[in-house]
Amino acid sequence: MNCTFVVLSNRIAMKDIQLRAIEPGDIDIIYTWENDQTIWESSDTHTPFSRYMLEQYIISAQSVDIQSSKQLRLIIDMNINGKMVAVGCVDIFDYDVFHHRAGIGILIDENHRGRGLASEAINKVCNYCRIHLNMHSLYANIRHDNIASIKAFEKNGFELIGIKKDWTLTPTGYCNECMMQKILE
Repeated sequence: MNCTFVVLSNRIAMKDIQLRAIEPGDIDIIYTWENDQTIWESSDTHTPFSRYMLEQYIISAQSVDIQSSKQLRLIIDMNINGKMVAVGCVDIFDYDVFHHRAGIGILIDENHRGRGLASEAINKVCNYCRIHLNMHSLYANIRHDNIASIKAFEKNGFELIGIKKDWTLTPTGYCNECMMQKILE
């Protein structure tokens, strides 16, 4: 699929949502997302984050590029009643400049799920990685029971390349994790 990017300062503008760099004003929503225990199983988080720790992360994220930090968080903004509102985030992690690959993870705020925002954000981040970061492939690790996430990645050309058996311990026992990959064209 061909996409045209319009770069507006630190924003990548397309259709209905925008991906942008993290900003200090995002602290409240990031604090809420990072400390939401209902998503910890999917994000492999085990302890809460302090506001101070997140503020330091945001400050450092603004001054360090992906080549040195090996990661990048982009905020997903959506126009709601004429105002841009943060509705989620995309993490690019495990960035490998030599092999031109990275992992990606996505979070959509629970109040905005079911609207196709994850799929649109995945599409945008794939194009961003291909065009601006010269990446060859992306991968995602998704719990096997996260059907909505699996479908969003499949819709964007990710293929199942393996199953990690009994990979994640949950309150109800171990569950499998799907490893999905897309070769960027």
